[in-house]
Amino acid sequence: MSGATEETATERRTKLIEVSLPLEAINRESAREKSIRHGHPSTLHLWWARRPLAAARAMLFAQLVDDPSARPDLYPSEEEQKAARQELFDLIEEMVPWEATRDERIMRKVREKIAESNGGSVPPVLDPFAGGGTIPLEAHRLGLEAHASDLNPVPVIINKALIEIPPRWAGRKPVSPNAELRTDDWPGASGLAEDVRQYGQWMREQAHARIGAHYPTAKLEDGSKATVIAWLWARTVACPNPACGVEMPLVRSFWLSKKRDRPAYVVPEIADGKVTFTIGGPKGQPREGTVDGKGAECLVCGDRAPLKYVRDEGVAKRMGTVMMAVVAEGKRQRLYLPPTSEHVEAANVLQPVDVPESELPEQALGFRVQGYGMRKHADLFTNRQLLALTTFSDLVAEAREKAERDAGNANMCEAEAAEYAKAVALYLGLAFSRTADLNNSIVTWSNSRDQARNLFARQAIPMAWDFVEVSPFANAAGDLQVSVATAGRVLDVLPTTDVPGHVAQADATTRTYDKHVINTDPPYYDNIGYADLSDFFYVWLRRSLGGIYPEVMSTILTPKELELIASSYRHGNREKAEDHFERGFVKTFTHMRAGHHADYPLVVYYAFKQSETDDESGIASTGWETMLNGLIQAGWTVTATWPVRTERTGRSISIGTNALASSVVLACRPRHITASTTDRRGFLRALRSELPDKLRKLQEGNLAPVDLPQSAIGPGIAVFSRYAKVTEPDGSAMRVRTALGLINDVLADVLNEQEGEFDQGTRWAIRWFEQFQWGKGTFGEAETLAKAYNVSVKGLQDAHITRSGDSKVWLVVPGELPESYDPETDTRISVWEAAMHLSRLLEGKGSGSGLGPAGELLAGIRRRGEFDEDTIRDLAHLLYSICDRRRWSESGQRFNNLASAWSDLQTEARTAEKRGPSKPTHQPLF
Repeated sequence: MSGATEETATERRTKLIEVSLPLEAINRESAREKSIRHGHPSTLHLWWARRPLAAARAMLFAQLVDDPSARPDLYPSEEEQKAARQELFDLIEEMVPWEATRDERIMRKVREKIAESNGGSVPPVLDPFAGGGTIPLEAHRLGLEAHASDLNPVPVIINKALIEIPPRWAGRKPVSPNAELRTDDWPGASGLAEDVRQYGQWMREQAHARIGAHYPTAKLEDGSKATVIAWLWARTVACPNPACGVEMPLVRSFWLSKKRDRPAYVVPEIADGKVTFTIGGPKGQPREGTVDGKGAECLVCGDRAPLKYVRDEGVAKRMGTVMMAVVAEGKRQRLYLPPTSEHVEAANVLQPVDVPESELPEQALGFRVQGYGMRKHADLFTNRQLLALTTFSDLVAEAREKAERDAGNANMCEAEAAEYAKAVALYLGLAFSRTADLNNSIVTWSNSRDQARNLFARQAIPMAWDFVEVSPFANAAGDLQVSVATAGRVLDVLPTTDVPGHVAQADATTRTYDKHVINTDPPYYDNIGYADLSDFFYVWLRRSLGGIYPEVMSTILTPKELELIASSYRHGNREKAEDHFERGFVKTFTHMRAGHHADYPLVVYYAFKQSETDDESGIASTGWETMLNGLIQAGWTVTATWPVRTERTGRSISIGTNALASSVVLACRPRHITASTTDRRGFLRALRSELPDKLRKLQEGNLAPVDLPQSAIGPGIAVFSRYAKVTEPDGSAMRVRTALGLINDVLADVLNEQEGEFDQGTRWAIRWFEQFQWGKGTFGEAETLAKAYNVSVKGLQDAHITRSGDSKVWLVVPGELPESYDPETDTRISVWEAAMHLSRLLEGKGSGSGLGPAGELLAGIRRRGEFDEDTIRDLAHLLYSICDRRRWSESGQRFNNLASAWSDLQTEARTAEKRGPSKPTHQPLF
């Protein structure tokens, strides 16, 4: 019997992702990746909420590689398993940096390790919600047969560009007669990349010859000319005051630049009942903007118009525009110039034919423009922008024809030349579509950075009062040449393994799965309206590439009805939207269960929003609960949950109940067909029996305390989801939210029970810290608590845990501990004191601080041999949990850092032990 309906009698090997992961390294590189632009695949074309490549690479590896505990034939003892697991962690730490993607030595090691766990043959990997292509691309990079599908044609095209096309043309020379001359080979897809650059340059030159007159240069006071980067406009409506009636500029802010050395702003001037504009600065301040959330102010008469009037004028198509400033390129600076008649006239063009007249949705997540009369996609652009975009779109087809001729001249057969030209056109179409993000009338000006802010700086199409029209010929963002160069850099480094990629447009609820290994990043409840947003690009992609991919781009707009999101706008109300999401989710993942390869866990990403957290537990949310409930209804049991944090840098992170992961990665297995039922008492008994050991393994993997509550959901919800039903005392089925709360309660109990491992002084300090943190309490309170733990207040001070004075007692803050501390000469060493001194060194307090000195200190603690060194890490976990509950961010960060650094500390300690002890020159003093 297949694993489609129940697990076979054969024991499935547990995979690494179901046991432990080096999350700190994965999260660090995931966050760092956000600052990498050149050559990064995400720069090929915009898509929303992409997962980091580093995280996808690591999760795929861990999904396919056996955990050493599953191979007792190779690793019979627990110590051998732990050592083998650390080797896998080390390999993951090697593979997750961006630089490793081009290091064939590392990638070969990774592929060999995957093959080793799979008998040399790995099933195909599939992401049925492929989106921006992160998961299929990383599967392809790992040498796996990668399959990607999506209902939306935009990600289908993006994925074809990432995994399907590059391998087909690997190692080929470019066909353009203007291509760079080389005597050596063209590795990977670099030949195709060169052709994309060459034909993109040809497109840009042709476009400039046709429409360049509409983009004049700026004339400076000294008679010289400067390239215009952008024109700044304000929307206008007529003043409703009958005695005035002038065109009111609607301006959010008159600031142009807030650079300290060269501030600049727009100065509106009133003359003959009209508003004109000049430039002010460097001294002085601009006046306040004229429009806000309540309405607009007339600069001439001073009357205010309510926002409803402004909206009505927009709906009636009586909203106009006025140019406020011209931004030109100076010597290492922006030049701000007043508008001239030449520049105003150059922008005055008729709307071209064949523009996207498709309708915007009446309502959609993140859309605000419809209320101001923008009803069609063409309304999001000025006529000049429409002229540029239609010109570039037409040139994609012309470039394809030119590439096909050149390919034939380069001795390609007719069919191959046609296919190659289609490939070149695909990247040119994506590059052109990408420029639309900056060539539209919702783009705004960043006065702090002196540059245009693209429309999709966030996942929405909001209203913009004053907006920017960038020049498509300024060799800056928004210029096709810049976008084409970006596409070329991506192509240069995309993997071109021997195994081809496969991309299809398909509905995840009905497509076949054929025993693929599924690793997927589905839509997230109501976070993002992908289909409505992606229509912005689709209307242009269809115009330029529809003839090449008619099977993908057959519809006027992207499919909406089957999209798996909870959109109240689309379904009428919240309840219907939630029902649509949950039914679709259950149907999809039930279908996946029928076809997923039973030897491997299913891996699913879920994206958290901070606003989703439950105020009480910090772990529940409608979307999160619905997703878990859907997986359980579909017959899956969750075996692990891993937080992937793309927002933090290093170990300095925001702590608090609302500081959740950017994503949670879930590993799931099919629930056994013979699953039994239990009641609340039985569920709690199983939790208390199994969770302590699971948490211990998580802690041994040096999981950061901030990630422990989310990671603990995995083994906790695994207990809950393996039952067919958990009943409440009244006979009703337990809700997922209730189960999450109980898991959280047991986690707190387990951490508190770990106190039994600590010395009495440390246990006293924990209780005191929980009550006072670093504050002062009375001597009487300290004495009472000391009796409960069979210690004395004087002994606590002798152990360097506390200080006292004026009948008060307080814990010593790590930063105030003596730098000369030597654990080997300390007469009353405690776990608490050791942890505080390690924290002091990791925080960089005092001379000789840092990871190296902290490792030397840990080596000395080891030599002392008073207690198991891992109890220091356990104390850090416990103290973090206290800080998390009390929302003591600064202290929480300190203990999170200590636990997160534990593996590095142990490595440094081993190094220090090889060097021998290093004694301080002074004895510890207070």
